[in-house]
Amino acid sequence: MVLKAISFAVIGVVNTAIDALVFFLAYRLLVASPAATDAISWLVNHCHCGTVAAATLVVANTFSWLVAVSGSYVMNSTITFAAESGRRLRLTSYVMFLGSGILGYLGNTTALVVVAHVFPLVLPEWSLLTVYVAKGCAILVSFVVNFSMSHFVVFRVRRSPAEDARP
Repeated sequence: MVLKAISFAVIGVVNTAIDALVFFLAYRLLVASPAATDAISWLVNHCHCGTVAAATLVVANTFSWLVAVSGSYVMNSTITFAAESGRRLRLTSYVMFLGSGILGYLGNTTALVVVAHVFPLVLPEWSLLTVYVAKGCAILVSFVVNFSMSHFVVFRVRRSPAEDARP
């Protein structure tokens, strides 16, 4: 299990770099685009679900998660959990990985928004450094959740039908 955690972590570093690059690119584009800001503002005003700044974080994080989760599935299926997956990509495993990834995404996004809300007590609200710190904390939360779900649910060792038939 330790070797799997290390492999998962190394793949996680690569995947985290992809996630962070996509997140910060999307975040900067959203913040710089009057059309995107207007659309997010409209959404926030109609759903009464927070602030434009928080919603912008959530939109950028959702986009980066969608890009990163697919790469993560491929890398973990073929490397970390190769024995369990047979190095084969399966739609059912991918759907389970996405499902388990949603828990990581929810933990990641919650940590991102909470830290971004609390951190301005030290720095000016919504500064870029605040977003970097918040994303860093969010990444740590999602690592714990995603490894646990991958190890115990998605890629768990399956018993053979003969073993299931034994009393």
